[in-house]
Amino acid sequence: MRLRIEFSTEPFDLDGVSPHALEARRVIEEAGLDVEVGPFGATAEGKADVVLTALDKVSRGALGVGATRISVQVDTVPETPGGHA
Repeated sequence: MRLRIEFSTEPFDLDGVSPHALEARRVIEEAGLDVEVGPFGATAEGKADVVLTALDKVSRGALGVGATRISVQVDTVPETPGGHA
C-alpha cells in the first residue's frame, strides 16, 4: 500500500523558514521520500511503512524544536494495474 501525507507545522514564520519546518523536511528527505513544499505545508508519498515511520519522526522532531501544532492528512494512493501508484 502507498500513502500520501500532507502536513504543516505551526507557528508559521512569515519572515523566514522556522526550525520545525526545516526539521520536518529534513526527516522526510532522509526517509527517501520526495517532498513537495508549498507556502502552508508539504506533501510526501511512498510505501505505507516508510511514510508512517517518517510521520512519527517528523512529529517528534518538529515538536522537539518548537512546533506547537502539526496538522496532518493521510490518504491512500490507489494502485494501478501494474502495481504502481
